[in-house]
Amino acid sequence: MLIFSVFKTLTDQVVTVELKNDLCITGTLKSVDQFLNIRLDKISVVDPERHPHMMAVKNCFIRGSVVRYVQIPATAVDTQLLEDATRREHASTHKR
Repeated sequence: MLIFSVFKTLTDQVVTVELKNDLCITGTLKSVDQFLNIRLDKISVVDPERHPHMMAVKNCFIRGSVVRYVQIPATAVDTQLLEDATRREHASTHKR
């Protein structure tokens, strides 16, 4: 659930989502759920020549199972906090 928590903190940040069909969409992250389904607003397609049908779309819902990568701004993630949370989660799973 650590990854889900990271994505929840990225709400209202601009992210780029690369799908398994090679479509890359940049937009403002509005919501994410426990299945890592993503809702983006104010979207734009990185390669509009390959995907002209996406030019009229302004927001979208992306099923988590079709996501290949999510590119997030480096300034949006507190790496020290993320490292500490990872260590705590690892320690709690190995105590059992």
